[in-house]
Amino acid sequence: MPSLVSSVLREQIRLMKPILTKTSIQTSRNLQEALGELGAKTVAAKVQRQDFQLEDFPACWLTPAETTLEDPRVLLYLHGGGYVAGSIRYAAGFAGVIAAKTGVRTLCIAYRLAPEHPFPAALDDAMTAYQYLLGQGYHGSDITLIGESAGGGLILSLCLLLKAQGIPLPARLVAISPWTDLTLSGESMEENREVDISLTKSELAAYAACYAPEQAAMSLVSPLWGDLTGLPPCAIYVGGDEILLDDSRRLCARLLDAGVPATISIEPGMWHAYLLYGVPEANAAWREIKTLLEE
Repeated sequence: MPSLVSSVLREQIRLMKPILTKTSIQTSRNLQEALGELGAKTVAAKVQRQDFQLEDFPACWLTPAETTLEDPRVLLYLHGGGYVAGSIRYAAGFAGVIAAKTGVRTLCIAYRLAPEHPFPAALDDAMTAYQYLLGQGYHGSDITLIGESAGGGLILSLCLLLKAQGIPLPARLVAISPWTDLTLSGESMEENREVDISLTKSELAAYAACYAPEQAAMSLVSPLWGDLTGLPPCAIYVGGDEILLDDSRRLCARLLDAGVPATISIEPGMWHAYLLYGVPEANAAWREIKTLLEE
């Protein structure tokens, strides 16, 4: 039985779907910022924020109040938004939620967006952020990559690039509703078309065309199709009502086939990236993620 909070929120998102899926990219960006600021307000007293510039893009540290800088653990958060939306206001808002929920210092970046900056700009910026952490004295074994939606796919693409270049890989991955297949071939695209309250296939196709119009099947764009051997352990969290559900199910299966430890948690009745919306149904997932980071 869905909680009252999630039932009310679900209806609000459902009513907004026709607007969200038919707006301009700039309007989508504005709405993303509003969501991030809402997240930031909920944890403002629990985290300390430090903004700075990292080469071609803004970045931000979110440090939980109870965390000391001597703690060797760190999260690198890569935000969602279909590769076309997500400013530092959005990224820092949800990064603050993640830092507060996990108790781990979190670096977030506002990587360059398509269509102004198509592939590989977002991936290049993710690599810059990861190398920044290594330059700050963190080891790969100290770093966890976490991302939702496009960011959930980007953390996997980053690992494929790190592996190809012989750079130490992070300790683990946490993928929240990851978009791993920009060719949109998953069966859930049709199976969940009527119950997904926030995404449409046509919307995702438009975003994919902005980001990588001729390269959707490339492994660094759609990591589902990459060589996943040797990647870090991956924990995947996804809502049961998402059209992107098969992006997660197939990812988990392919990771396991490649010998990579992987788990998937599918929350019935939940929507895209539900963990970031403060619903009670996400509490168990956050407890599990916090435990993973303590191992």
